[in-house]
Amino acid sequence: MIAASGVVMLIVVAALLVTTGLPAWVVLIGVASASALAGLAVDAFTLPILTAIPARLVGLMENDLLQALPLYVLMGALLHHLPFAHQLFRVASYTLDRSGAGAVLAGLGLGALLAPMNGSVGASVAMLGRAVMPGLREADVPADKAAALISVASTLGVVVPPSLVLILLADAMMRAHTEAVNATGIAARIVNTQDVFVGALLPALVLLMLYAVVAWWCNRRKAGARIRPPRPPAREWIAAIATLLFIGALLAGVTLGYLYAVEAAATGGVVLTIAGLAMRSLTPEVLRATLRDTLALTGALFALLVGATTFTLVVRAFGTDRWLADVLAALPGGAPMTLAVALAGLAVCALVLDAFELIFVVVPILMPPVLTRIDDVTWVAVLALLILELGFLMPPFGYAVLMIRKQLREPVAPARLARALIPYLIVQAAVLTLVLVEPTLVWHRNPSRLELATPPAGGDEEARRMLERQLDRNSESNDDSDSPAR
Repeated sequence: MIAASGVVMLIVVAALLVTTGLPAWVVLIGVASASALAGLAVDAFTLPILTAIPARLVGLMENDLLQALPLYVLMGALLHHLPFAHQLFRVASYTLDRSGAGAVLAGLGLGALLAPMNGSVGASVAMLGRAVMPGLREADVPADKAAALISVASTLGVVVPPSLVLILLADAMMRAHTEAVNATGIAARIVNTQDVFVGALLPALVLLMLYAVVAWWCNRRKAGARIRPPRPPAREWIAAIATLLFIGALLAGVTLGYLYAVEAAATGGVVLTIAGLAMRSLTPEVLRATLRDTLALTGALFALLVGATTFTLVVRAFGTDRWLADVLAALPGGAPMTLAVALAGLAVCALVLDAFELIFVVVPILMPPVLTRIDDVTWVAVLALLILELGFLMPPFGYAVLMIRKQLREPVAPARLARALIPYLIVQAAVLTLVLVEPTLVWHRNPSRLELATPPAGGDEEARRMLERQLDRNSESNDDSDSPAR
């Protein structure tokens, strides 16, 4: 069936990513190009549909939200190469030592603070492995428990606002919601980034608190059975406290809507650079490494975005989005079954794809038909975040699990790592179930009277995007009308 070709394309992409080790953007563009040629050969669509790719890419790059992406990456690279993360970890470990699990709790807290700026789970694993793993070894934390902790902490950037993952997912959900509104013809306020930030606050807080309880319970030691960490010097206390207050203020300002993500990330990058120069830790070698990592990761993300945009256009050209909407609509059980199937699909994809790949490739295809049947978009977005984090932690193929195994100096048996992850997985599943059965845990931002009264709602930027989406849909419909019936 030609309409199902998009699903086959996605399966081929997943298989190639696992077996070849090629960059995701290379696989996406390669599979999209081969599938486009095959589609033209069998008259599944006509060439004018594919000529829309340049216009779509130009329109995509004009998105103001993407300005925050390289700035967030710069902040993460600066924290990775400058001593701030190490100082935070040492001070927190000393402060929390009386709990019996100071190093473990410090590592989890560092993940909650810094992982939102890394965005990518792989980047978070690398940074936390460099900053936290030596301290966990010094505290005699077993290798399997240390690996489990870093895996969990690296995924906190998926759910803790205002992470780069939440920013991009909110933008993808806004586009999906716009398509759903256009498809149903129902006048509704379109979800925006701030809605997802506010909605994720309480579930993220509950999850972080339960993670902390589990980490303490599984790693606590009596005073005579643990090594007392040395007291950090005064300058480290000052630097750690200043870093904590500064980054915490930036994240809180963006989450609560007082700062734009671009403004906060730019401010963070400038202040961290000045601090690094003042402390003489931002040497020319460190600066070169920081800029090299920033350019490499930013280039990879934009290349991934270009590849995903090309891939999804070919998928839509085959009519897979409409076919998928029909399949989900025909499922017995109504909206709950549709949501369950969508979340299960995301969980399976999370075993082989990173967060950005899922947001750029899977969400634009899967979420529009789901949102035609479910009104609470913020709730669906938070559930998607929780299911992604659960998929990343699922042994033996969870993305975070695979990444941490590559970072370990000495290999840890998969069974030992799985046992160490089980308590955290139980917590993750419990929070997911709680949010699923009690949607009121997802806070909803109260829209202004102007937003309520003006359709399409959400401001000029969202209105422009809705108009562009509608024009794009009309253009595709006109092109489809010239192609043979499928």
